[in-house]
Amino acid sequence: MDLLLAWPLPGARDLGAQLVAAYAHPDRRYHDTRHLTEVLDRVHELSAQEEAFDRMAVVLAAWFHDGVYDGRPDAERRSAAWAAEALPTLVEPEVVEEVVRLVLLTEGHRPAAGDDNGGALCDADLAILAAPEERYAEYTAAVREEYAHVPDDLFAHGRAAVLRDLLAKPNLFHTAYARDSWEQAARANVERELAVLEG
Repeated sequence: MDLLLAWPLPGARDLGAQLVAAYAHPDRRYHDTRHLTEVLDRVHELSAQEEAFDRMAVVLAAWFHDGVYDGRPDAERRSAAWAAEALPTLVEPEVVEEVVRLVLLTEGHRPAAGDDNGGALCDADLAILAAPEERYAEYTAAVREEYAHVPDDLFAHGRAAVLRDLLAKPNLFHTAYARDSWEQAARANVERELAVLEG
C-alpha cells in the first residue's frame, strides 16, 4: 500500500512524504511504516465501529506520534514539536493543539476518562498487544532490535517494568470496542512475555 494515499492533507503531500521517510528510516525495526499502517488501520476500524472521536485530529496524531523515534528520551516530545511546527498553516489552531496533546499522550497511554480522542489514539497504538502470537513475536523481536545498544539484562528489566505498568491498568484499552475485541488477547500476550522476561 502507498502510505501517502492515506495522508489526510492532500495539499501538503510533501509533509506526508517527509513523515513516510521518517518511518522508513533503516534504523527502525518496529516503529516503522508497518507500525504506522497498522495504527492507521486500527483508527479506521474504531471509526467504523462508531467510536466517537475527532477523526482528523486522531489521524494526524497517528501520523506524527512516532515521527521522531531514535531510542533516545523525549521522542514523543520531539514528535509533538514537529507537528506544532508543521501544521499551523494547514489546519485550524485548535486541531494543531489537539494533535500535539495527543502525540504527547502516547508516551504513557493514559488518557483521562472521557477523553475520546486520546482513547482512540492510545488504543490504536497499543492494538499490537492483541496481535496473533506470531505477529506479537515479530513485534517484541523488533522492539529488542531497536534497543540493540542496551545490554540484555538492562533491556529485560526495563521491558518488564513497562509490561507490569501496562498490566496494572484497570483496562489496557479505553474504547468499548477495543476492550471487547482486544483486551483478552492483549493481556494474554503481555503476561506471556512478562513470564519469559522474568523467568
